[in-house]
Amino acid sequence: MANRAAAMRYARALFDVAGRQGELERVERELAAFVALVEGHAVLRKGLLNPAVPPGPKRAVVAALLERAGEHSAITVRLLTLLAERDRLSLLSEILGVYGDQLMKHQGLVRARITTAEPLPDNRVQQISQRLEMATGKQVTIDIGVDPSVIGGVVTQIESTVWDGSIASHLARLRRRFLSEA
Repeated sequence: MANRAAAMRYARALFDVAGRQGELERVERELAAFVALVEGHAVLRKGLLNPAVPPGPKRAVVAALLERAGEHSAITVRLLTLLAERDRLSLLSEILGVYGDQLMKHQGLVRARITTAEPLPDNRVQQISQRLEMATGKQVTIDIGVDPSVIGGVVTQIESTVWDGSIASHLARLRRRFLSEA
């Protein structure tokens, strides 16, 4: 819980600074690329996230990685250096998630997670997207998941709100109802 709160503080501060500099999207791209780099290399990840490794070598590795990757905004460099110095690189993924959510909200976007038992055809995804845009009044970005345990129907989640229209959910409600009446 403390990590989530810290990640939120870093992300909010990062968003404020990037917003003032007009680099909101650039900072997100750079941070996402760095997170992908770290998560894509097990040895690098283990070294940067290991609390037994002192902050000095971590800062040096981060600086070398940024130098090799090319030009980055001063905001991104400062954040990554600060996180390395404070041994808080383990917060990177959460910071990116919170920052991305703030950026989407700033842009008037909302992310919807749709889960079905089988993959949906593109035209059906488009129909669902249009209906969700009408319901929310915002542009919707859809993440699609497939979970056979849904059996049929659709489970839709936007932020903390879930609409469960799955057959599995209906069957579970029927079961509880029959058991409570018996």
